Amino acid sequence: MLSALDRRHTVAPPGYSRWLIPPAALAIHLCIGQVYATSVYKNSLIAHFDASQTAVGIIFSIAIVMLGLSAAVAGTWVEANGPRKAMFVSACFWATGFLVGSLGIATKQLWLLYLGYGLLGGIGLGIGYISPVSTLIKWFPDRPGLATGLAIMGFGGGAMVASPLSRQLLSFYDPAYDPSNAGSVASGSALVWLFVTLGLGYFVVMMFGVFNVRVPAPDWKPAGFDPSRVAAKPMVTTANVSAANALRTRSFWLLWVVLFCNVTAGIGILEQASPMIQDFFRDGRTSAVTVAAAGGFVGLLSLFNMAGRFVWSSTSDAIGRKPIYVVYLGVGMVLYTLLALFGQTATALFVLLACVIISFYGGGFATVPAYLRDLFGTYQVGAIHGRLLTAWSAAGVAGPLIVNAFLDAQGKPGTLTASAYRPALFTMVGVLAVGFVANLLVRPVPERFHEPTGGRGDGTGSEPVAAERSGTR
Repeated sequence: MLSALDRRHTVAPPGYSRWLIPPAALAIHLCIGQVYATSVYKNSLIAHFDASQTAVGIIFSIAIVMLGLSAAVAGTWVEANGPRKAMFVSACFWATGFLVGSLGIATKQLWLLYLGYGLLGGIGLGIGYISPVSTLIKWFPDRPGLATGLAIMGFGGGAMVASPLSRQLLSFYDPAYDPSNAGSVASGSALVWLFVTLGLGYFVVMMFGVFNVRVPAPDWKPAGFDPSRVAAKPMVTTANVSAANALRTRSFWLLWVVLFCNVTAGIGILEQASPMIQDFFRDGRTSAVTVAAAGGFVGLLSLFNMAGRFVWSSTSDAIGRKPIYVVYLGVGMVLYTLLALFGQTATALFVLLACVIISFYGGGFATVPAYLRDLFGTYQVGAIHGRLLTAWSAAGVAGPLIVNAFLDAQGKPGTLTASAYRPALFTMVGVLAVGFVANLLVRPVPERFHEPTGGRGDGTGSEPVAAERSGTR
């Protein structure tokens, strides 16, 4: 039965619609995007384990670090075994993470939550995140930004589904829990059943993606698609570069810096979003922005995060990957400066600036697989993407660390004002400037790193010759 997961059994028959592939990818990304909704039950976990904020927050950190590490380590395996097997493995790790985590909650063993949701779930996150990427790019050689934006948009929107769903499930399993009351916490048994329900439910949804994903036949290309038009575009190659060779190129490491800087700047705001808007409009100990309004602001940021992944990555198909990162990083520097200097003058201005900044954050995630395809071809783009995601792991630590370090030096939570954020925001301008320069330095990959091909080399999925697949050169 497991042989049905092999790549050779997932080749699409003639006439198969490529528009069935994005929903299959969305089924995976909407599920694993739940990782952004862990704050919904964080206070309940703190109360249940009688633990500190830091002790419970480590669960999320472990998951994000494992996302980057597992994507990097398993990237080549994902390419070799195909999307169906990779998605199935992702679903198994993700669901098992919830079930082991539920056992940890039931027995009050916090280390089991680290092992389950953090370690095992994080492996599922990494494999699931990269598994549809190269497949989508092979199906959409004419619009790779649109394709990856459709899927990765789901990861940004996963929390929008998981947050209200988790609140409703907790109130169903614990009638005493009031999701509208910020001080209300759910019982341990409700948390156990929440994790069991999410684990089993997500596994079923992810199986929809597993059994609907297909890879195109080696000679397939979209109707009316002319590979020579792709070759004529600047910064786009029809050659292929292996994951091992990609690590030897300057362009890969420049892109690593670009992604690291874009994510560091954006995640610093996301991590501090709710208290930040309250602090910017604080007079003494009273803020003009209520807790409920701050929560609405966080939801709005999620919307722009999700929309940016689709809108900006689709725009990159028209204007190119390098120019769109000039926008993300260059305009981002201007927006951060305006936020630091004038953000406190009007709530509407603050919200507008923050939302556009976060849309660039999301767009950067969705555009980078297409950027990699342009530079390195389709052969092992999923594996290369996995290695690049270590920049996300590093930025997930650096971004919050920069912001929190500055804020700790300025005063205690609940007493901070807009001026306390200026050093952190101006630091982010500097971080974006580094990424801006790195992006300008990106160049096409030299031919000495290209793989020899069996003939066509049109960038639509042709494989290197057999000698290359066996590792000989």
